[in-house]
Amino acid sequence: MSKILIRGARVLGGEPQDVLIDGETVAAVGDGLSDEGATVVEAGGKILLPGLVDLHTHLREPGREDSETVLTGTRAAAGGGYTTVFAMANTFPVADTAGVVEQVWRLGKESGYCDVQPIGAVTVGLEGRKLAELGAMHESAAGVTVFSDDGKCVDDAVIMRRALEYVKAFGGVVAQHAQEPRLTEGAQMNEGVVSAELGLGGWPAVAEESIIARDVLLAEHVGSRVHICHLSTAGSVEIVRWAKSRGIDVTAEVTPHHLLLTDELVRSYNPVYKVNPPLRTERDVMALREALADGTIDIVATDHAPHPHEDKDCEWAAAAMGMVGLETALSVVQHTMVDTGLLTWAGVAERMSVKPAEIGRATGQGRPVAPGEPANLTLVDPAYRGTVDPAGFASRSRNTPYEGRELPGRVTHTWLRGRATLVDGKLQ
Repeated sequence: MSKILIRGARVLGGEPQDVLIDGETVAAVGDGLSDEGATVVEAGGKILLPGLVDLHTHLREPGREDSETVLTGTRAAAGGGYTTVFAMANTFPVADTAGVVEQVWRLGKESGYCDVQPIGAVTVGLEGRKLAELGAMHESAAGVTVFSDDGKCVDDAVIMRRALEYVKAFGGVVAQHAQEPRLTEGAQMNEGVVSAELGLGGWPAVAEESIIARDVLLAEHVGSRVHICHLSTAGSVEIVRWAKSRGIDVTAEVTPHHLLLTDELVRSYNPVYKVNPPLRTERDVMALREALADGTIDIVATDHAPHPHEDKDCEWAAAAMGMVGLETALSVVQHTMVDTGLLTWAGVAERMSVKPAEIGRATGQGRPVAPGEPANLTLVDPAYRGTVDPAGFASRSRNTPYEGRELPGRVTHTWLRGRATLVDGKLQ
């Protein structure tokens, strides 16, 4: 590999420095660096971060390649500054065996745009009745450490307890999709003033909060790790804050769309705003931002959920739930957290790289920008302003809620172990 000299970058938003990449590692960080023959990247005014890590991505392959493939999804990830994504298990077939997770892992190796770490299903077929092959998936070539039935809740308390006990043996974590199914039957959007006015089935906050309360207590009881997927309500924040104050080993994520969008958008009946969990109220959005800032919520995860146009270009009730997010996540976080003064760029690195890598045990990811560390890096132009145009997405799907919206920031370069996957905003 050739050497790369990144000149004048603000590492984690600090003072400008030069960073020299030699092969797969960072060779030097300092002022006035030079190296004959190195490819020079002029980075004046730009922010250099460790490569982003997404703990919650849907790549759809195998089975729904009309929505996304490992290749198209990882290209989208590289475009968004990611060097690792964790691929959810709700594929066809479900990733509930060593064979399926190894298939996804190998497809990630072949794509080369970012590391792909499969997430294993908690239960066979995501049916919630019988534990999947957790140990076998962990011992497989994929080395699975995160298990989730995302898309469905592990609503049986006994099954959830057994899963927490099982993964404890090898330091794994269960990532729970917190949704009490009996409380959300027929639900179409957040339960509240807007749902009442529109006459749409309401999705109450307590459907999420009751599962989180149960699961943090189960985690405490068995002494295991639990992670809360796409936390979305102010009440959920308070439960997680209480659990952490008791020393319970719980972590939580928030999506970019829950940091910005509210249920008022559903008045348009545009199915692009239909998502699980649903868009909540302005009060919830503000609580989520504050919780991400103070560390109650540990990380930002995209819940990148691609769908073909026919699954969204239909009436609201028939539309699929989900939004694409890999290519816009960092811009939304800059808009909601950095430009508002709630987070520094170092805080962004912690929540979008360091901590998700730690939760998922992603070796070599989320590391400091320092000599001897793997050169997994992303370069961001925070001064950029642009209108979101899904026609330019690398993702196979276009179901973004931000089409036509102006957002700040643009990822210009991404390096995976010293190899450029994105240069001047163009995939390599």
